[in-house]
Amino acid sequence: MGALQGSLLDAFADPGLGSLDGVARTELSRGAWIDVLPGWLTGADQVFERLAREVPWQAERRQMYDRVVDVPRLLCFYGENAELPLPILDEARDALSGHYGDELGEPFRTAGLCFYRDGRDSVAWHGDRIGRGDREDTMVAILSVGEPRVLALRPRPGGQSGQSGQSGQVGSTVRYPLGHGDLIVMGGSCQRTWEHAIPKASGRVGPRISIQFRPRGVR
Repeated sequence: MGALQGSLLDAFADPGLGSLDGVARTELSRGAWIDVLPGWLTGADQVFERLAREVPWQAERRQMYDRVVDVPRLLCFYGENAELPLPILDEARDALSGHYGDELGEPFRTAGLCFYRDGRDSVAWHGDRIGRGDREDTMVAILSVGEPRVLALRPRPGGQSGQSGQSGQVGSTVRYPLGHGDLIVMGGSCQRTWEHAIPKASGRVGPRISIQFRPRGVR
């Protein structure tokens, strides 16, 4: 695993959350949108170190065509009745539920954690479509700690791509480097009409942990 290169802003900061009033929304094509707020969590490096050390990370293997392969990241899932590993994650989930509750129509309930140890760890193009996300608009909020990694989004094959959509909507691949307390929220039809991925990265790439907050019945 690569070493975390700490942020100078986080070196002596206690973990805390800023206001969500500063989120910036980008309308994608076909009813999808994303909200981005850099540095929402202060003290993110401390949060990373504790999560890396204290979460019961699991290495999984999955069937890939005719063979079983290692999942290129470590995972841990906390269901809606599970105790989260740090109080700041409860605070983040509550704050997101309060901010997006009227628009989402329900609170965020679960937390899935992914540990990208270096540039070789990744996740392929996909949408969070298990459960209600396959047929309903929903939201997935991702809080990132550790070194920035690119989260890429693109329209699902067969849809609009390559150019901006109607009314200035974005319809081509977009990329956001997320780490050190950054927040991104994918909403509307994003899980059905767009895909997202964490591509592999070359060179010296430090570790990153993402915390994905979802409503009930969305994976």
